[in-house]
Amino acid sequence: MSARALITGGGGFVGQWIGRALLAGGWEVYAAGVGAPGLRVLSAEDHRAIRWLTMDIRMRRDVAAALEESRPDAVVHLAGISYLPSAADAPAEAWSVNVVGAVTLLAEVARRRQVGALDPRILVVGSAQQYGRHDAAELPLRETAEQRPLTVYAASKAAQEVAALQAFRADGLRVVATRSFNHSGVGHDEHFLLPALVRRALAIRRGARDTIHIGNGDTIRDYLHVADVVDAYLALLDRGVAGEAYNVCSGEGVRVRDLTDRVLDRVGVSADVQSDPSLQRAADVPALVGSPEKLIQATGWRPRHSRDDIIDDLLHAATL
Repeated sequence: MSARALITGGGGFVGQWIGRALLAGGWEVYAAGVGAPGLRVLSAEDHRAIRWLTMDIRMRRDVAAALEESRPDAVVHLAGISYLPSAADAPAEAWSVNVVGAVTLLAEVARRRQVGALDPRILVVGSAQQYGRHDAAELPLRETAEQRPLTVYAASKAAQEVAALQAFRADGLRVVATRSFNHSGVGHDEHFLLPALVRRALAIRRGARDTIHIGNGDTIRDYLHVADVVDAYLALLDRGVAGEAYNVCSGEGVRVRDLTDRVLDRVGVSADVQSDPSLQRAADVPALVGSPEKLIQATGWRPRHSRDDIIDDLLHAATL
């Protein structure tokens, strides 16, 4: 019998990527979430192979039903509100989905573990935003760095991790947590930075006004290709130490302005790049770069793609 995996938020960007990877690895895949997923990443064949479950992560009955049907050997918990402005606009909902949802899932797994019905490996996906602001001299950040969340989203993810590691200590759940830095690739929503930059650059190539507005061009971020992130998640499910948190990152930072220039170069256009104060966030973190050493030492994982690969993949998908 093949191993069984349950992905919460399985219809989302990363959920579809990891669903596809698990299928390729011979897993029986269940994907739970709200609404019908679009085929942004999955082929029609992949979509048919995945068993889709309707679930509100906050509702105990929904979570219980998903666990009963999937009986997973591994759980990848991705369900949540991941767009910072959405979390800021609806903070109570963000805390409910991101924290209460995780607690509901963990509690239901714990109940089944206590009676010997389930004991899955659980990957709880968090965010580098949990770290908040640190001096440039502290970068790249290791997992020992203090967490200083500045936003509703970041605080909810930090609280999610606290709940996950408490479930490991108190209930013996085999939980591994991530603090995932920026990542992108085909299927990423266009309100995120890289897909938005590619869309604007392509519009210029088609004759639109040659001006691109960005927020703070000096902001520094650590980017990975989503395929490398998925590889890291699978490696952590297999070889990560339960009760530990791991950065998922490249270890290299890039300025938003330099990233913008690189997108323009790959698309083959030039533009007047202007910083727009209305696009800047008061609670933004100026520089966020992580160290992947703990992840590498635990799993042997290494990224296989460059930032140019991300841009080129987005460009190719947008021009199909």
